[in-house]
Amino acid sequence: MNTITTMQTTNMKTENAKTERFSLATKAASSVQLVGDFTNWQERPIPLRREANGVWGIAVRLEPGTHYYRFLVDGQWRDDPASPVRVPNPFGGLNSVRQVKAN
Repeated sequence: MNTITTMQTTNMKTENAKTERFSLATKAASSVQLVGDFTNWQERPIPLRREANGVWGIAVRLEPGTHYYRFLVDGQWRDDPASPVRVPNPFGGLNSVRQVKAN
């Protein structure tokens, strides 16, 4: 059974927000967190939950627009391999990009 945990971030409570699913396949991890511009990066990381199939996942409500994010896996920065768009960040890495469409 594939359950999705939903979390609504504190600054994303308008009626325009959309539910976006984030997931990462990494069986060996003991902790996976979602961090991005919508969490003030590491200030309010969102913990993902390990699902039965070994994939970590979460559904998050985000406002329409462009959002930048990464994963923290056991404290190490990781890219989202499912993200087709990545942009350089000021730390020499790449941020994944999630475009949330308005109605």
